[in-house]
This record gives sequence, structure tokens and C-alpha cells, in this order.
Amino acid sequence: MSAFDFENDIEALRAQTRLRRRKVVDSACEPQLMLDGRPTLAFCSNDYLGLAAEPALAEAVSAAARQYGVGAGASHMISGHHRLHEALESRLAEFTGCERALTFSTGYMANLALVTVLVGRGDAVFSDDLNHASIIDACRLSRAEIRRYPHGDVRSLARNLAQSTARRKLIVTDAVFSMDGDIAPLPHLLALCEQHDAMLAVDDAHGFGVLGPQGRGTVAHFGLRSPRIAYMATLGKAAGVAGAFVAGSANLIEWLLQKGRSYIYTTAAPPLLAAGVIKAIDLIEQGDHRRRRLQELVSRLRATLHPARWSLLASQTAVQPLVVGGNAETLHVAEKLLEQGLWVPAIRPPTVPEGTARLRISLSAAHTEAHVDRLVEALLRLETIPAA
Repeated sequence: MSAFDFENDIEALRAQTRLRRRKVVDSACEPQLMLDGRPTLAFCSNDYLGLAAEPALAEAVSAAARQYGVGAGASHMISGHHRLHEALESRLAEFTGCERALTFSTGYMANLALVTVLVGRGDAVFSDDLNHASIIDACRLSRAEIRRYPHGDVRSLARNLAQSTARRKLIVTDAVFSMDGDIAPLPHLLALCEQHDAMLAVDDAHGFGVLGPQGRGTVAHFGLRSPRIAYMATLGKAAGVAGAFVAGSANLIEWLLQKGRSYIYTTAAPPLLAAGVIKAIDLIEQGDHRRRRLQELVSRLRATLHPARWSLLASQTAVQPLVVGGNAETLHVAEKLLEQGLWVPAIRPPTVPEGTARLRISLSAAHTEAHVDRLVEALLRLETIPAA
């Protein structure tokens, strides 16, 4: 048997209940959708403001497609940098209060570029234990010394920074942690950067559009502003479209443009997407009613979901993790929910630590009170059934 046959490896994943399966959606990204031909109420999307199916975004995209076509044709550094890309970057810089912004096709690519241009051999990067996989991979690619600190543990991080003799130091963190829903202590992290002459890279994929005044993000939520902050956020979650960006000082963005390999060596995103995001930023800026609605639903779920055997983590964001524990039981609960027309994803190791497999409940401003009540009732019924 060839070493590249993979059959045994796949079977090992199956035995550990870690085998992943995709589900096919037959409709727009909305709470009520068609899944494999069945009407399903979904609590799995990161479309926190309900913009993914917003007609105004669809019209902006279709108008841009009619005028400019579909593809960009080349990288930004060749001929792919369109006037719409330029307009979007200006709009993002203004919206976040930064000097400049640079757009990327995905958040993964943005993090790969950002971390690897900020630190390299001889430097040190200090990464929260629960950071996203894209940050972990970016730290590895940077070839800097990686110092992981316990989740949210500012004292441990301070000790690590004080002990480091690295030429350059970078603290990198999610702003809202995608599997726990909690918020990083950004003011304390920035204070440590000031004390130790470090930079702070913030991945605000799950906070942009939702937190802060007019949805300007988690950094704005804390009222922070500093040339030491490199701010990354994605545009396919609360913004409802696709892509990502990094915002910061003019020099930081220029350096990122000159040296970011995942920016330089990839075809630019279609200009039509930039048109959609520009419209999305307008709706985010005007979207206090959407954010209020989302927070009301979060409060409703937390006020009514009081599990006895499972654990609802302490999150005030749209991400509401219900820790079940074992992989098999978590999968079983997710399957039973799906049989009732409720789609809540089962998240297992290695995405989360061993023994903390969970249902990741994602709420959207497009959900209703009745949607939340239906989910809570189903969960409380299922919890009374003994684990297999």
C-alpha cells in the first residue's frame, strides 16, 4: 500500500469522531434556508447583521458586474487594482480611523501577510493560546520565536515579554474569539506594547461591524488608537460579502503592500465584490438597529438557556458556545437537532481543546425571538436524554 493512500488516516479520523462532512445549501445565506432540499433553521452562519442576503448589496454587486465584468485579471501589483478597490481601501481607512488600509481576498491571507512582514528570524511573536488557525500558521511561517501565552492571561504575557531579548516583539490576538465568543483584553495588551516597545496585531474577524460605535470594531469598542496597532478584519461575516483588510499607519500599510507575499502573488478579488463591501460599510455605519436587535437576541438566549449537564460559556457576543464535552455526544446532539430542522454545528478537537467539544450557536440580527425560543426548547429537551 502506498504511503499516500490515506485510507488508514481517514479511518483513524472516523474512529476519533473527527471526520468532517460538508452540507449543501440550496438557498441564500439566511436563517431559514434549504439544506439538502429540506427547510432548515440555521444557527451556524457568521452573518451577524443579516447582510449576506441584503438586496441593496446584491444590486451593488450586479451593477458593478454589468459595468466592469467579473474578474480582475491579475494581481493588484500588475493590472488587477481597480478604482473600486482603491475606493474601498479609502472607505475602510476612514471607517476604522486609520491612515491607510489594504484589502485581501481572505482573512487567512491577510494574517499570513501581516505577521510575516512584522516579524522574522531573531524576533518574537506572543500568541494567545486560542488564536485562530490562520494566526498560528502565520506565526510559524514568520520564523520568529513563538511564545504562546494562556488564553487572556495578561500577567503571563507580561512575564514572557519581560524575559524576551528579541529584536522585535509582536503580540497577536483574536479580538473576539471565534469558538468561545469572549473578547480579548485589548487595552491591557496595548499597554504592554507601550511598555515593551512591541506591536499589537488584532484579528477582529468576529467584532468588525458588530462591536464599537457604528460597528467600527473591537478596537473602537475600547476607544483605542495607536500606531502600534495593526488592525485586521474580514468582510464575509458581519459585512456579508467576502474578503478582508488590514488597517493601520501609512508606513505599516506601505510595508505590507511591498512585502506581503500573499498580497503580491495572488490575483486581485473581483471589483464587483469591492462594490458590495462599500455598500455594506454604509449599512454597517447606519446599522445601530441591527446591532440592538442582535444584542436583544443574545440576551434572550442567555436568559432562557440554562443547561444542567452542559455549559453555556460566558459570552456576550453573537457567538454562544454550548460545551457538551465528548465528541460523540456533541455529534449526536447536533444530528438530533438537524432531524428537527435546526442546524447548529458541532465543533470538535483540534479546533477546540480535548474534552470541550461544543455546539457553536451563532446568532444574527435576521433571527427572530421565535427562532431563538425554538432552539432553546429543543436543546433543553435533548439535554434530558442521557449521553450514549
